[in-house]
Amino acid sequence: MTAHPSLFAAAGDAKIPLAHRMRPEKLEAFLGQAHLLGPGKPLRETIERGAVGSMVFWGPPGSGKTTLARLLANYTDRAFVPFSAVTEGVPRVREIIKEAKQRQDVEGRGTILFCDEIHRFNKAQQDAFLPWVEEGVITLIGATTENPSFELNSALLSRLRVFVLEPLEPEHIGSIIRSAMECVAGDLPAEAPAPALSDDALALLVRHADGDARRALNTTEAVWEHATSLDSIPENLSADFVESVLERRLARYDKAGEEHFNLISALHKAVRGSDVEGALYWLARMIEGGEDPMYLARRVVRMAAEDIGLADPRALQITLAAKEAYHFLGTPEGELALVEAVIYLATAPKSNRIYQAWGRAQQAAREHPAEPVPKHIRNAPTALMKGLGYGAGYRYDHAEEGHAAGQEYLPETLRGSKWYEPTEQGFEKTVAERIAWWAERKKNP
Repeated sequence: MTAHPSLFAAAGDAKIPLAHRMRPEKLEAFLGQAHLLGPGKPLRETIERGAVGSMVFWGPPGSGKTTLARLLANYTDRAFVPFSAVTEGVPRVREIIKEAKQRQDVEGRGTILFCDEIHRFNKAQQDAFLPWVEEGVITLIGATTENPSFELNSALLSRLRVFVLEPLEPEHIGSIIRSAMECVAGDLPAEAPAPALSDDALALLVRHADGDARRALNTTEAVWEHATSLDSIPENLSADFVESVLERRLARYDKAGEEHFNLISALHKAVRGSDVEGALYWLARMIEGGEDPMYLARRVVRMAAEDIGLADPRALQITLAAKEAYHFLGTPEGELALVEAVIYLATAPKSNRIYQAWGRAQQAAREHPAEPVPKHIRNAPTALMKGLGYGAGYRYDHAEEGHAAGQEYLPETLRGSKWYEPTEQGFEKTVAERIAWWAERKKNP
């Protein structure tokens, strides 16, 4: 179901970019975010009551953050003042505050200060909003693609409600594209037939949008402009026609932001979960998105030590070899070495007992930071040290068939501790058998 073009901001003005022409002016034209805007949902109730406080919209590009802010201003009869943290600074904030005060005193009208990309303000600059938000001079609405917990200072964040927006569903993107096609069709002379998208072409545009309404509208506009620029305007726009217009789609990836950590987490967990396809997909997403393959190589080595360990000692060898191979070959040839390593790790037996053992040993070292080394295993290079008992009673393992049965190597308070407990997985089963064998030998010389 498509929304009527009259519900949008400037549907009839062909001189304005399509993404702006199709910005909804009515709440019923806004598609998606049902978890916020459905009946009885928090943001919907806030809008309907007209009790809009300061807030931040956190969501991916094209999910409707700016549009929602404008709708809030429309529904509460407040002035809407846009501000970009990318191109403007604190001096402009002060000007807006001054204007907002005058508007409040003279007109009795509130002001919504919409700060796009609010995460681009550093945490000290964000303090510029604080007193005016508290006094109610402005209602601050921030928009960010980054996690507010990391990007906003705690004082400001405590004064804002955080609403999380999701990428639009395919049916919403499809509805937006169909509405856009109706909108631009009105730009043609009455006698000219309007091109129509085939079902396959529409599906291609929806896939290309990746839940981003702005991308959907920009690509629809590009397809329309190309079609109507031809000497003979086609009546039907096929998937092949659309494909010829679209540029190569880049994977959504931010090497410096939260998405970086989300994707490396997904890769690590897919390897840990022995899912080859999942591991390959997330590896490909990161490489296609421009991640440094040497960063991936280092993380893959870490996975071998953390999640495979002695269940398969070859895992560490293979990942180190993959790192060296990539370093030697570069892109794209060396990427196959990383692929080989990831597949090997995903299919290898798993054990995190080395990781756990190291954590327990570190904890013991923190809890017992000053335990003296037992004298019998201290080095005694001088006569004085020998006189003090260093090395006294030490038994040389190679000299005894039972390998110094009963000799202790831990401080007295820690004797009997068990930090490493091997599993029955892969080679670690052999390691467990070796530990048991040595334990028995040391008990029975």
